[in-house]
Amino acid sequence: MVKARKIPQRMCVGCREMKNKKELIRVVRSPEGEIALDLTGKKAGRGAYICPNLECLNQAVKGKRLQKALEHDIPAEVLASITKQIEAIPES
Repeated sequence: MVKARKIPQRMCVGCREMKNKKELIRVVRSPEGEIALDLTGKKAGRGAYICPNLECLNQAVKGKRLQKALEHDIPAEVLASITKQIEAIPES
């Protein structure tokens, strides 16, 4: 009998839905305090997961959930670059 592998689940900080980790994008705060998009999911630091759409990003920022999850304020220019990167991701 083959044992079914468990698929890791993470919660989107925008819509608060549990989804497969692979479907979500990780935003990471590095130990140096730098905030960036982690497309590999392997960068060191504190991470927060978000759906690859702007509605979830806007909800997460408006409700200060992204800031709370990363335990850090997010500079406007970083937010703009994250928005650009999400827009560049093709909808699946």
